[in-house]
This record gives sequence, C-alpha cells and structure tokens, in this order.
Amino acid sequence: MRLAAFDEMLPEVSGLRRPYSAYDRWLKEQDPARLTEKMQDAERVFRKTGITFAVYGEQEASERLIPFDIVPRIISGNEWRRLTQGIEQRVQALNAFLDDIYHRQEILRAGRVPRELIARNEAFLPEMIGVRPPAGVYTHIIGVDIVRISEDEFYVLEDNARTPSGVSYMLENRETMMQLFPELFQKIKVRPVENYPQLLRQSLAAVRPQSTKGAPTIAVLTPGSFNSAYFEHAFLADQMGVQLVEGQDLRVVDGHVAMRTTEGYKQIDVLYRRVDDSYLDPLTFRPDSALGVPGIMDVYRAGNITIANAPGTGIADDKAIYSYMPEIIEFYTGRKAILGNIPTWRCSEPDSLKYVLEHIDELVIKEVHGSGGYGMLVGPAATKKECETFAKKLAAKPSNYIAQPTLALSTCPILTEKGLAPRHVDLRPYVLVSDRIQIVPGGLTRVALKEGSLVVNSSQGGGTKDTWVLDD
Repeated sequence: MRLAAFDEMLPEVSGLRRPYSAYDRWLKEQDPARLTEKMQDAERVFRKTGITFAVYGEQEASERLIPFDIVPRIISGNEWRRLTQGIEQRVQALNAFLDDIYHRQEILRAGRVPRELIARNEAFLPEMIGVRPPAGVYTHIIGVDIVRISEDEFYVLEDNARTPSGVSYMLENRETMMQLFPELFQKIKVRPVENYPQLLRQSLAAVRPQSTKGAPTIAVLTPGSFNSAYFEHAFLADQMGVQLVEGQDLRVVDGHVAMRTTEGYKQIDVLYRRVDDSYLDPLTFRPDSALGVPGIMDVYRAGNITIANAPGTGIADDKAIYSYMPEIIEFYTGRKAILGNIPTWRCSEPDSLKYVLEHIDELVIKEVHGSGGYGMLVGPAATKKECETFAKKLAAKPSNYIAQPTLALSTCPILTEKGLAPRHVDLRPYVLVSDRIQIVPGGLTRVALKEGSLVVNSSQGGGTKDTWVLDD
C-alpha cells in the first residue's frame, strides 16, 4: 500500500513551491554527472571524518555510514516561525509537567492524566520526587520529531526528552553541503546551524549549580566507544571544548563529582550525560552498572551538580504519555496546542486494544519506551505472518504498546541514478533550555531511502539530508 503524499518541492496540484524556486533554477543548470560525482564526494567526506553509527544485533558491518542525500530540504521563514512557536509551547509544557509530576502532582489530582500511567511507568523515578534541578530545568536538550502531511498540517510524532541524538549529523550535513556547493550558499540565504555547539555550551553553563564559583566546568559523559552514538559524544565534547569522560574517569570527592586529570581530580559542575538513567549510579539504580558514578545521585540531590538531561525525564517522552500531550499543554499553558498530536490508541485500554487487533494491518504500532525504529510494526508494509506474530506480543502485554494511523508523510526529492525521486521524510529540530529556550533553525531531516517506505530511522535503512531554513 502506498499513500498519496504531499511533496514539499513539487506538489502535483500547485507545481513548484516558492521556498524551492532559487534552488530549482540552480538545479536546472547542473550537469547530472556532476551531481553524481558530488554524491560520491559526500560519501568520501563522511567516511574520512568517521561519521558512523553502530547497528545493534549485527555482527558483520556493525559500524555503518548514514547515507546522505545532497538535495536539501527547504523550509520558508514563515513556516519555521510557526513551527518554533509550537515547539516552544510544547517544551514549556514538558518542563512544567516534569516539575509537577515530581512535586505537587496537580495534573494527576485534576484527573487530566491517569495516576496509574505514572505510578506503573518504568521511566518514572521515585528517587526524583521532591528534587528540583538547578535553575528548575529538567529537559535541557530536546529533539522534537515533526511530520508534515500537507501545505499547512504539521504534527509532532514524538518528544525525545531523555538523550536525543543526531545533532552531529545535522552539523556535519551542513558542513559537507557548504564544502560541496559553496556557490549555493551565496545565491540562497540559509540560516546558520553551525553555532549549535557554542549555544549548547552557553546553555549548559547557564544552568550550573548555585554553589559554582567562577566559570563552570562542563563534561560529556559517554558509555564508551561501543555505544551506537559514540561519534556524536566525542564530536560534541570536541566542538564545545570540554572533556569527554566515562564513568571510570569520575568519582565523588568532598560532596562533588570530580574527573581524573593529569594534575589530580577536578570538580565538574555540569555533566551532559549520554548514559541512561538506570546506569547513572550503581548505588541508586542498577548495582551492576560500570557506566555511571557511584554516589552521583547524592551529589545531585544536594544541588552540587547539574545533570543534563535530568534523571527521570524519560516519563516525558513515554509514548503513552504522548497521547495526553494536548491535555498537558492546555493544563500548563492555558492554551490549545499549536502543533497537533497524531491520534493514538493506548493498547492498555480494552476498547483500544480490541480496535488495534482488528485493524493491525492498517496501523503503526510502537513500544511505549521504544526508539530507533526498533520494536515497531508498520501494518501496511508487514506480511500477514508478521501481523499475526505481532498481535500475539500485543495481546500478551498490551500496556507496552500504542498504535497510530499510517500517515502520508510528506516527501522531498532525493538524487537517484534516474534523477530526482520523492521519498518520505520527518524532521527533528533541536531545542536548548536554560534561562531561555533556543531552537536551532533547521534540525535533522531523516529520509526513508527505500521507495514507498515510511521508516526513516538510520538503523532501519534511512538516510539524512541538510535542512535549510530560509532567512526571508
């Protein structure tokens, strides 16, 4: 089954869209052989830079390049302004929700979100009850996944509020495009994204603990080189000019977290962690974890270190909680959501489960804590046997799943051997939260390279392209 989709460059009804007009003029002047050459140049750049990701569960070729397409995705300034208003509203509500859930729980008392959805949720950390992070910020870095289905319809697909990844690819995509096509950036005014590392460092510094004296010391905590996003961890630490550390490099010294240096241990004020909650502190969570720091949660509760994102933020990107986001936004902001949610069936509810099982071949079904395209079923693209197998998993543990309709995601052209061809895309803008909210103009566009596929995740064969927000 192939859905009719809105093409962002060349819709069938209206013809070439205005944001692409300058690019289209340039493209028509290009020799196809030159463009093919540039695609090969881009692959060489990525290979030389070492931009890879790991694919779990595969022994062969576990390190892969993410395919890159040289045709940019272009968003007008007006479209971007509307998106940023909706994203900012959503991020404010998410932080207010987290503060409320771990303190007064007014939204539960008001009956707007079911209490059991929080109490039985593995992403909810009782250890965070009564703990307020420095500057009151829980989600310092958020990736909001957005899909488009028509000229004016944008929807939020999910909120990545734990440890959102992919920003290094956004930055490398832009740098590669500027290397390959410098003349394009002279012809077309594209808003910059390359200052993201500086903005990230400033944003992290702004949420340092009150006890910090002088300029704060910032570090990036990685699980290590075997992690799928290790390239990004090292890249961001290098670009920010801060230390990349592992759990074994850190210890608690005099009520603070300190990192090992050639001159002894040095206190850390802000830790940008890319380690999951359960591995952060073996004294508080998993005792077998060698990735975290014994005692770091005691230091955190005492207010002597900022952990970004805060422990316990996973409850905000839980896919069952996602289905309540319109209510959450209205409860905390007093306004209707600017960006809509995709209709969602919560399989924990008997009537919803019944509907989903009866229409499994029409729906997209996801694990509530899933990510990276793993553990999901795209009904229209699945075989009858795959649907039957998934239905058994669903019936065995319904609370573990939600279901959504199969949307006709918008398409953007990619360069193929036969010329331009439409492929489905989504968008992940990156949001920084400190004493203010900053949204980098663009984000990561992920593209389903297989014709007709709706799965854009790199782990499932998707690629990326540069995202241009016009300075108009």
